[in-house]
Amino acid sequence: MIDLKTSLLAIDVGRGTQDVLIYEPGRSIENSIKLVLPSPTVVTAEKIRQATRAERPVFLDGTLMGGGANTGAVRAHLAAGFPVYATPEAAATLHDDPERVRALGVEIRATPPGDAVTVHTTDYMEPELRKALSLFGVDYPQNVAIAVQDHGYSPHRSNRIHRFELMRERLDAGGWDLLSLVRDPPLADMTRMQAVRRRAPGALVTDTGPVALIGALCDPQVRRMAKTGVTLVNAGNGHTLCFTLKGREIHGLFEHHTGALDPTKLQDYIRRLADGTLTTEEVFDDGGHGAAVSKPLATGAVVVTGPNRLRLLPEAYQAAPFGDMMLAGCFGLAYLWKVFRKG
Repeated sequence: MIDLKTSLLAIDVGRGTQDVLIYEPGRSIENSIKLVLPSPTVVTAEKIRQATRAERPVFLDGTLMGGGANTGAVRAHLAAGFPVYATPEAAATLHDDPERVRALGVEIRATPPGDAVTVHTTDYMEPELRKALSLFGVDYPQNVAIAVQDHGYSPHRSNRIHRFELMRERLDAGGWDLLSLVRDPPLADMTRMQAVRRRAPGALVTDTGPVALIGALCDPQVRRMAKTGVTLVNAGNGHTLCFTLKGREIHGLFEHHTGALDPTKLQDYIRRLADGTLTTEEVFDDGGHGAAVSKPLATGAVVVTGPNRLRLLPEAYQAAPFGDMMLAGCFGLAYLWKVFRKG
């Protein structure tokens, strides 16, 4: 399913980890170089916490990146009584509306004060990855594919609503085909993806949720199940995305925050997604993003991938493409490179 003519660096950026695959033609994927590293938001958060312990101001300088741990570290730094400054682009990491950033207590400015610790913001840690690979004599691939989760530019309304509306629009435009959730290049509205593209011109940049499920389909058993109908679940550290799928046609999907789910609730959502009764309102009101159903799909086959798979769906089929669940998103990126870039 994956047979590229050129080498590829595939990076799946999540909330807890960034998962890295170096694909090299002629080498079996099982023997490929693979890394599971702390995600950029985790790395950035630790640098901010170090500045807090040192009682130093922080200056955020770089590009818009994913939030989560870094936003929490900024809040804790401010609560401890130490200033935070940010360039306009780095400030967008905290919120799309700069007034909301200022209300948090962050001063937006172009240059740092002299005593501040500068913390670089980016989802693509190219210098660090180059250094790590060079220590082992590994050449850095020219071709790069990166997945991040992007809610889209939404300064004055819920970004959960905005993200799910964008997903629904792409599904409708693409006939609910699995690959309709992937655009190359990404939409201009997807500001996090666009920030990655500026750091990695020419890269294939797309969304983490679909690529993990596309990667799960590299598992032969999952492909067989999909022929007659299957529920595919990506139980990530931050978000859980679920499709009902037959062949490559998506019949329905929902997205929720993983921390808000337990096995009972998730199984109920899965059952009602399959029978077509799950609504976007109830998922959103429960703190999730939403749900969309094109048609019911009667199936009891459930496949799960992602680091929270055993906590949430221990009885489901545990997808392990090429024997490695944590790299499912990277395998999805490699497959998409083949499809979109004819690699």
